[in-house]
Amino acid sequence: MIDFDFAKLRRIGLNQELIQHIASLTSTSAVPANADDATQLMRIVETQRDQFTLHDGDSQHRARAATRLLHVLQAQATTLAVGDWVLVQQHAPGDWWITTRIPPFTHIARRANDGRRQSLASNIDTALLAMGLDADFNPRRMERYIAMAGAAGVAPVVVLTKADIGTNVQQRVAELRERLPANLPIIAVNGLDAQARVELAPWLGAGQTLVLLGSSGAGKSTLTNTLTCEPLQDTGPVRRGDGRGQHTTTSRSLHLCSEGACIIDTPGLRTWRPDADSEALAATFDDIEMLAKACQFRDCRHQGEPGCNVAAHVAADRLLNFHKLMRDAARSEQTPLDRIAERSKWKSLHKASAARLRNKRP
Repeated sequence: MIDFDFAKLRRIGLNQELIQHIASLTSTSAVPANADDATQLMRIVETQRDQFTLHDGDSQHRARAATRLLHVLQAQATTLAVGDWVLVQQHAPGDWWITTRIPPFTHIARRANDGRRQSLASNIDTALLAMGLDADFNPRRMERYIAMAGAAGVAPVVVLTKADIGTNVQQRVAELRERLPANLPIIAVNGLDAQARVELAPWLGAGQTLVLLGSSGAGKSTLTNTLTCEPLQDTGPVRRGDGRGQHTTTSRSLHLCSEGACIIDTPGLRTWRPDADSEALAATFDDIEMLAKACQFRDCRHQGEPGCNVAAHVAADRLLNFHKLMRDAARSEQTPLDRIAERSKWKSLHKASAARLRNKRP
């Protein structure tokens, strides 16, 4: 078993669940059990290209990843992310090297437009899904955030920011409560007010790790500063025209909250393609999954079939969002050969349709 100081590392998110996770990995050789005395357990708190900032519970260190580890991660189609626990060795004063990444028990990622996987954060207990009660308000986008956090095994909490300056605040909060699952926490806060720490207290206990996700201008950095009681993150105004933010946060970073939890702030997400299969995403729409059992046809796709129980009880906009997520997931699961085959199929259909139209002409 790796030797470490639990009390010290608890400050940066180590908890009993993680200790059991590391112990189980050690028993399966996923983590070296007999690391030498120079090996230390640390956590990544910031990433900047090939440089990483690590925290040992007392102080921060700059480090690089060993070439062998980078090759292993490349083969697994993943990268080191903020929140990862790693084994580190010091080759000389100030010369730290990451030798092993402890496989995370939760990991949030998204797919880039070219299909590549982009890691966002690891070892997360709760995702605070931030959305402003101003021009940022978008229930469909929030449903996507909820689905993707749930598919990653991370508990979602909806945090509606700018409750002090938002538009139709009570109406919008009620709209979300009616639309989203009843067991999902929905908290409206003023990110500048210390009362936000009271509202979010159930998720801020020692050993807990949270990640803030949302679009630019949603107030994530403002909320981070309030929860940490320090002005750690730059903040800025939204654009007047459309209320969108301007990326004051440019990298993911982990900070310590005054109540004992760790929080990871992230840049705004303009797009978020799912990094999960359709089955995992569908499970996060549990209301649709339950209602589907009473559909007239067992293979009902909820797209206009007669006797569809889902269409009769679920808002049309929510159902459209569900279908879009399923399509995105299906595209993410495709191999390059699958995509080529699909393009060929549609080209053939287009040519056949064009030929039929030509034949109909007098």
